[in-house]
Amino acid sequence: MIIINNFEEYAAYLNKEIGVSNWHKIDQQQIDKFAAATLDFQWIHTDQERAKCESPFKSTIAHGYLTLSLIPYLWKQITDVRNIKMEINYGIEDFKFGQPVLVNNEVQLRAKLHSIVNLRGVTKVVIGATLNIKDQAKPAYTGNVVFLYHFI
Repeated sequence: MIIINNFEEYAAYLNKEIGVSNWHKIDQQQIDKFAAATLDFQWIHTDQERAKCESPFKSTIAHGYLTLSLIPYLWKQITDVRNIKMEINYGIEDFKFGQPVLVNNEVQLRAKLHSIVNLRGVTKVVIGATLNIKDQAKPAYTGNVVFLYHFI
């Protein structure tokens, strides 16, 4: 994990990889909880027996939005931004899903600083986010996450 205390320390990572998270296993319980919370009970996510027989993946798969919702959790494993009075999730841009995450796959977030700008005291950063799947060449997704930081 890296520690960032101010704009200058953040800017030092421009066009560089900031880091990678730990591996996170997505199990059926997590998929089912997400389905219950979103009222999305499509069989491809929740019916293990049917998925074994009818799915081209021969397994249930995680919801795409479940994998997106992991960004804050995995991001906090990569960096600790300090000396801020506020952090705002400002947006996501250009996300593309490359392949589904099967039940019991392990995923890992890789982050790179694409841009950083000081907007009259507010730091806007664009982080390139790639969710890798263990032992797979193609990522689950790639895209950009935008954060606003109000450094003290």
